[in-house]
Amino acid sequence: MLTILGFAMIATFLVLIMMKKMSPIAALVLIPALFCVFVGKGAKLGDYVLDGVTDLAPTAAMLMFAIVYFGVMIDVGLFDPIVRGILKFCKADPMRIVVGTALLAAIVSLDGDGSTTFMITVSAMYPLYKRLKMSLVVMTGVAAMANGVMNTLPWGGPTARAATALKLDASDIFVPMIPALLVGLAFVFVLSYVLGVRERRRLGVLTLDDVLEEEKESETVLVGSGGSDDGKVSMRKGGTAAAGSGTDAPTGATGTAASGDDDGFQGLDPNRPTLRPKLYWFNALLTVGLLTAMIMEWLPIPVLFLIGAALVLSVNFPHIPDQKARLAAHADNVLNVSGMVFAAAVFTGVLQGTGMVDQMAKWMVDVIPGSMGPHMALVTGLLSLPLTYFMSNDGFYFGVLPVLAEAGAAHGVTPLEMARASLVGQPLHMSSPLVPAVYVLVGMAKVEFGDHTRFVVKWAALTCLVILGAGMLFGII
Repeated sequence: MLTILGFAMIATFLVLIMMKKMSPIAALVLIPALFCVFVGKGAKLGDYVLDGVTDLAPTAAMLMFAIVYFGVMIDVGLFDPIVRGILKFCKADPMRIVVGTALLAAIVSLDGDGSTTFMITVSAMYPLYKRLKMSLVVMTGVAAMANGVMNTLPWGGPTARAATALKLDASDIFVPMIPALLVGLAFVFVLSYVLGVRERRRLGVLTLDDVLEEEKESETVLVGSGGSDDGKVSMRKGGTAAAGSGTDAPTGATGTAASGDDDGFQGLDPNRPTLRPKLYWFNALLTVGLLTAMIMEWLPIPVLFLIGAALVLSVNFPHIPDQKARLAAHADNVLNVSGMVFAAAVFTGVLQGTGMVDQMAKWMVDVIPGSMGPHMALVTGLLSLPLTYFMSNDGFYFGVLPVLAEAGAAHGVTPLEMARASLVGQPLHMSSPLVPAVYVLVGMAKVEFGDHTRFVVKWAALTCLVILGAGMLFGII
């Protein structure tokens, strides 16, 4: 009976959030509470929730202060020179532009928020893609894959969810996975190079000044002749054609300018009032020190980010009203993520406290062939591709992973191995229709979601398999 109710609870949760009938936070709280009553243990619901909250408090604190820390670092301009350097490196070479897209997306992904990453990346790179008439699905695909690999950072979401669901330390999951993830990121860069070379062969190589000069001449001719006003021009270089569009770059927090200098292409608004250029090296050294301390495990990750957020706010914004304004600017992300973690305490608490997960694991152990038992980590890694694509991270990590982990434990596979294997599918997950950030990506890039999906799925799945293979080769999974 508990097995049936357990699967029914997970299925109800998944259906409601996939059909968007309930928010993940509401579903994580209300559905398990209802099923706890069905099981006949409603009187113990409070104990289950409090136990879960106690276990999850460090993870929630890490996410809260990591989002604040990296959000403020973007505000004060830590990443601005990187963006400008990448744009100068790209020039008007399609190969460099595609590689630069992957590099920029990977760097900005350090803040752990996909929407922010895509907004900055598209705003910086979109003008170059449009001016050279490059394939915009290449831009969205590369950005999504790079962000998917980096999304496995402890404060990015999946690692924290895996740690939450299995009651593990996030650093124990993530730090050993770094070599495999680096291989995956390197594969994304190699793939970006290959796709960039393909675009270069199609379009040819121009200098940025050539493109802008031709655009200005074209605009002058069009104005003088009363011709078409679509702003498109055609240029030949070595027998290949390239075309660009003039001024339809995205607008918002970031800005672009059509000047003849490379610096005219700005990835971030260079005049925003939150910039702190005099404190740049302090912020850079603080970030390097923080990441080093995290990797070396000098202090627990929540403590590191709590101290880091307090330092960066106090030094960069010494006045209380300014600090409040920065906290308010990032409050939406903080509330959503931390609220999700605490809501998950109800789901995982009921699933484990009522004994549902034990019965479900026992059933799964009986179903899975005995020969596959010792390879449950590999099975989990392979299952993470379709499951994290067709369901949300909440559904997979809170609903499916605990069951797989229990089944693996019966065959001697540790929860840590299962948690690491569960991260493999993230490069594909970031293009899932269930991920809100992907709509920011395709919307700003003016790309049809179907076109993006057809392009990216095969490459993202291959990236996932590369990470899984590297993890097995290194003995991590």
